[in-house]
Amino acid sequence: MKHLFKILYFFCLISLGQNHQQNITATVDIENHIVKIKQEVLYFNSSSDELSLIKFQDWNNAFSSKKSAIAKRFSDEFIRSFHLATEKDRGYTEIKAWTDESFTNLNWERDEKNIEIINLKLDNPIFPFTYRKFTITYLVKIPNEKFTRYGFNGDTKLYLKDWLIAPARYENKGFIAYPNENIDDQTNALSDFKINLTLPNNYYLNSNLPITENEGNHFVLEGEKFLDATLVISKENEFTKYKNELIEVSSSLKSDRISDLQKVLAVDKLTRFVHEKLGNSSVSKILVTEEDYDKNPFYGLNQLPAFLSPFPDDFLYEIKFLKTYLNNYLKANLHLNLRKDNWIYDGIQVYVLMQYIEENYPDMKMMGNISKLKILKSYNAVNIDFNQQYNYLYMLMARKNLDQAVGEPKNRLIKFNEKIANKYRSGLNFKYLDSYLGNNIVENSIKELIENNSNCACNQYELKYILTKNSPKKIDWFFDTLVNSRELIDFRFGKVKKNDDTVEVNIINKTKTNVPISFYQLKKDSIVHQEWIENIKTDTTLVFPRNEADKLTLNYFNEIPEYNLRNNWKSLKGFFSNNRPLKFNFYRDLEEPYYSQLFYVPEFEFNIYDGLAFGMNINNKSLLNKPFTFSATPFYSSNTQSAVGKFTFMYDSNVRTEGKLYKVRYIVKGSQFHYAPEARYTNFSPIIQFFFRDPNFRVNKSEFIQLKQLYINRENSPYILEQNTENYTVFDAKYGNYQSEGTKHYSFLTDLQVANSFGKLSGEVHYRKLFENNRQITLRFFAGTFLYRDTKSDFFSFGLDRPTDYLFEHDLLGRSETTGIYSQQYIYAEGGFKSMFDTRYANQWMVTTNAAFNIWNWIQVYGDVGLFKNEYSKSKFVYDSGFHLNLVPDYFELFFPVYSSNGFELKEPNYGEKVRFVVTLTPKTLISLFTRKWF
Repeated sequence: MKHLFKILYFFCLISLGQNHQQNITATVDIENHIVKIKQEVLYFNSSSDELSLIKFQDWNNAFSSKKSAIAKRFSDEFIRSFHLATEKDRGYTEIKAWTDESFTNLNWERDEKNIEIINLKLDNPIFPFTYRKFTITYLVKIPNEKFTRYGFNGDTKLYLKDWLIAPARYENKGFIAYPNENIDDQTNALSDFKINLTLPNNYYLNSNLPITENEGNHFVLEGEKFLDATLVISKENEFTKYKNELIEVSSSLKSDRISDLQKVLAVDKLTRFVHEKLGNSSVSKILVTEEDYDKNPFYGLNQLPAFLSPFPDDFLYEIKFLKTYLNNYLKANLHLNLRKDNWIYDGIQVYVLMQYIEENYPDMKMMGNISKLKILKSYNAVNIDFNQQYNYLYMLMARKNLDQAVGEPKNRLIKFNEKIANKYRSGLNFKYLDSYLGNNIVENSIKELIENNSNCACNQYELKYILTKNSPKKIDWFFDTLVNSRELIDFRFGKVKKNDDTVEVNIINKTKTNVPISFYQLKKDSIVHQEWIENIKTDTTLVFPRNEADKLTLNYFNEIPEYNLRNNWKSLKGFFSNNRPLKFNFYRDLEEPYYSQLFYVPEFEFNIYDGLAFGMNINNKSLLNKPFTFSATPFYSSNTQSAVGKFTFMYDSNVRTEGKLYKVRYIVKGSQFHYAPEARYTNFSPIIQFFFRDPNFRVNKSEFIQLKQLYINRENSPYILEQNTENYTVFDAKYGNYQSEGTKHYSFLTDLQVANSFGKLSGEVHYRKLFENNRQITLRFFAGTFLYRDTKSDFFSFGLDRPTDYLFEHDLLGRSETTGIYSQQYIYAEGGFKSMFDTRYANQWMVTTNAAFNIWNWIQVYGDVGLFKNEYSKSKFVYDSGFHLNLVPDYFELFFPVYSSNGFELKEPNYGEKVRFVVTLTPKTLISLFTRKWF
């Protein structure tokens, strides 16, 4: 390995100054968002291979199609703005000519799968260490900035990023050319740029390239060893130039709450700090823009407007600048494969941010100045240090069993991992290794990596070589476990025997992950002994000097990204001293290792029989998922002036092995409310659920199996006509398969129900598609049949326009109502009809199809057809149609019947009674519309 890197480094050295050269003449049409380009590429083959095919990346052309990789990415994240955009807002690249030195037209074509990758086929190959000149004439239509934050903003601004046709990087006998998936991982080859740029009058220009000439509206930009050329063209000059002997920075970061002098001092301090930690920059200028920060913000700092922010204004500016500056600094100075090795960029960035906080804001808390409010002092989230948030945000995904290896290719990461969890875990990994090795080995190794590779491409194997070379200890676990696997780390104490001189400690490795763990002995919260313990693969018993310690801890400073911190301490004071005192908090909090936490939240429910029911929910649900959770809510019913309520006990067993099964959930739940005037129901059900997900978490596909036994007791009511439906039990088995994204949805559900008085089987298929012409169609097919039936009541029958919901799965406001506004509530289930018919139930079988088609935005037309059969009756065909106002999907919708088997319903004098509505009072449903893109 050592000799291999010496050879690679030698080839890197001999190719210095032998980059591709790009001479570009460009004219910008601001009004039409078009750039006309003549680009001369002097292509240098720095490899030992003959090249007869060259790949170029044309990322701007990704915006030309609704079938491109970026369009697919938007759809995966439930972003429909690109699909619904007009042609004016989307971009494209139109190539007019592609010639060589002799002005011969060359054979080029776009890749069949990826329209932003161009294959240039040469009749005469380019031999090793020789040049070939190409000339490309083309125009670029810039897209609207609303898609990626880069592009045009009216006629006042153009942010040009990834706008040029660029030669792809070539290494290991192949080109690295990726489609544009809006994750900033373009792998251009290093080039020397010279750009002659003509702008309309009275526009300003800023760039990551140095501007060497400026005459009126004509600019010349030049720079060596750049991956790309970023240009910001604006009506108003938003940028300020900062320069010291180390670097020039052009910044447009906004902050009206600190003075210009404070900004100058902050930029100088921060650029010097990065220089100290990472070394000299190979480029003389770094561009820091508000758009770059908004694209990858520091989550947590950016969620509140400035006047509500709990952080000092100068601190906010420094963190925003440092994060954005580090991102652009690393990409300019360290040329990794941005898709495969992006974790190194992320890790170094977060690691340096953590160092900056430790050295300059050691007392800063995660919640900023909120920690000074006495009323919130009892909350752990308020009291933890700023740098501890990284571990909690990574753990948020680990507890959901949705964490991914930090070495996973960037395009395979789900959004929360790509933007937050994996970034933070990567930084924690470097911090962990730094704590273990000490002596600034990690910091010096990062400097060496950047210094060795500022002029050529590198990968994670070179980082591994440098760290291994510099380390006095074995660190294979760092790459094998922390980088390239999703194995969890969780140590805890077993039995502890103590005497006056020694302590015998049993340390249990719950996950069998072989990594070092830090061990501390404390006396009155002061460290009296610390050491790193290695090779604890299973339960291990060790003996230490007592050192007058009164407490033992593992991972005391949370330098290790551990799955559970609640089992990391052991008191030496007494037999019961490890019992955690009970702590009550309002709403939610982060886990606190030294307490057993209970949370209380006011809650209300509404139905027509109980009225507005007020209650207090008591639960143990912290902000991080736990294996076992419970929730109990007693309510006071305002209508009946009596107590009602509900409870849930749930245990999650995460499956970490390879395969689709990733979680098994065990639930016991129950509730008691009124289902009719002065008549209660009691619902009790044990449930087991199996959840499946594609091993590629980026695929929005999931499956589940649910087995439930339902026990129902209903008090008699003179208002209910159904007989023998007061008490019953039902075994319910369901299988569901879901594939969902912004432009397409598919689901399949089967349901088997077995009870003493009936058995039934049903299935439904739901399909939704947004077409390229922005028309959307929704189709649903339902079929159900009774296997046997021994009841005269329609209570268990299939509902044509509304189910009776005897399984108590739906939030019905008036469960037993047959007339009035509450009977008009619509539920997407069973027959799915919107019109109400004289015969509303089927006690033998039912087959229905529901369809909807949008005519403008959220206005749709719908149509339903169905066939059903009742005992002693012929099968009956029904249909209906009308308008659907899909205002907030699944939350608030309206249906207006027009024509059905009942006739022309608009003419009916009581038409208001025929309008149906969907309303959901559960906030969880609305919140899921915003969170689904992250997971």
